[in-house]
Amino acid sequence: MTEPMFNRIALIGIGLIGSSISHAVRRAGLAGEIVGSARTPATVETALKLGLISKGYSSATEAVNGADLVVLCVPVGLCGPIAKEIRDHLAPGAILTDVGSVKGAIVRDVAPHVPAGVHFVAAHPIAGTEQSGPESGFAELFDGRWCILTPEETTDEAATRKLKAFWEALGSRVEIMSPEHHDLVLAITSHLPHLIAYNIVNTAAHLERVTDSEVIKFSAGGFRDFTRIAASDPTMWRDVFLNNREAVLEMLGRFSEDLTALQRAIRFGDGETLYKTFADARAVRRSIIQAGQDTAAPNFGRTPK
Repeated sequence: MTEPMFNRIALIGIGLIGSSISHAVRRAGLAGEIVGSARTPATVETALKLGLISKGYSSATEAVNGADLVVLCVPVGLCGPIAKEIRDHLAPGAILTDVGSVKGAIVRDVAPHVPAGVHFVAAHPIAGTEQSGPESGFAELFDGRWCILTPEETTDEAATRKLKAFWEALGSRVEIMSPEHHDLVLAITSHLPHLIAYNIVNTAAHLERVTDSEVIKFSAGGFRDFTRIAASDPTMWRDVFLNNREAVLEMLGRFSEDLTALQRAIRFGDGETLYKTFADARAVRRSIIQAGQDTAAPNFGRTPK
């Protein structure tokens, strides 16, 4: 029997990502023990009942004691305060990481609180659903998906290699880049689409000439897909936009310019521009499927109920 990669993993926050990490860790036999903490007693109780953790704590400081891997699975805005709270309780040699979808702000807020001898490697698994809570996790969430690591130049290389191997064992493909580049890439591939989804759903809901019941009753496929994205955790996404504002505003400016060009094409009956824009976008969709990041199955692979 091989030794587990980590003796004790502490999950600080046990929502979709934290619970999925637990499932995937146990599937691969990567930990001797998994413990966790959450802000609400009900979440800890549920995590214990589901077998996601063997011990549950009300505070992060209790959970990290003796852990050789600590994973911050909390909204971006909480990572800094929690790092400050746990810094005197982290074990020497431990790896501290996170799962936030903004990296520059997390490195800025967490790194100053990491004690000597503890290795901080920021991470972002690009995987998720619109669900939240400990019941929503599943081991396959990370299979075939990318996880981006953004270590600092002074980060221990052995710790980075070990965390890379950890995410690969969870089923992910791993890429390493700078926090700044990560935030720019994710601003266009994730953050801006969520902003657009939240906005278009609210625009439809607030139209005075269309009733709420009509918006729901006659929702076409495109609008339904926007509502799925807009069902994501509002606390998490509030923190994302507040902590990646520069990159998001840059991408939003570019998007606004492109939208104005489409508006002009519609107004002046420029079918050639519309067709080229739509054809180019269709090609991007095919590339995503070819890269294995989605399925070509009808209806996005959903099975009818």
